[in-house]
Amino acid sequence: MTIRKEEEKDHEKVFYLVEEAFRDMEHSDHQEQVLVEKLRLSSAFIPELSLVAEDGNGEIAGHILFTKIIIEGDGESFQSLALAPVSVKPEFQNQGIGGKLIVQGHHIAKELGYESVILIGHENYYPRFGYKKTSNFGISFPFDIPEENGMALELVKDGLKDKKGVVKYPQEFGID
Repeated sequence: MTIRKEEEKDHEKVFYLVEEAFRDMEHSDHQEQVLVEKLRLSSAFIPELSLVAEDGNGEIAGHILFTKIIIEGDGESFQSLALAPVSVKPEFQNQGIGGKLIVQGHHIAKELGYESVILIGHENYYPRFGYKKTSNFGISFPFDIPEENGMALELVKDGLKDKKGVVKYPQEFGID
């Protein structure tokens, strides 16, 4: 499995991959593929952090996207990244592909100078990559979620130290 930067020629395949990956997910609005398309056109998009996993036959098995977000609190704002979504085709799931995309994405994000990543995800999956509850850092979301599902990762030591506040998503997420 090769992890590489997504290219324009991949967009249609990624659209259907994301749609398929979330089709049977209980906690999904089933619009993740539309969100990816909107985010690609936004100022929050970072081309180097839209990655695909490709098998030996050139088939795209997975996709991950990190986009810019802001944490706002006490009159200050701090840049971070949102990890959303991580998508793996159903026939490739449970083979470590999502994990490889996450690890490679973290590596690239750190190289690009980002210090943290925020996500909403499964409380039993993301901690294996170092994610901790956002409440541990004094970070909250502009909507109600179970505390254990809001998570953050410091890409560098103290990447979230004294960066308390509320996550502000790009308008493409459709969150007011």
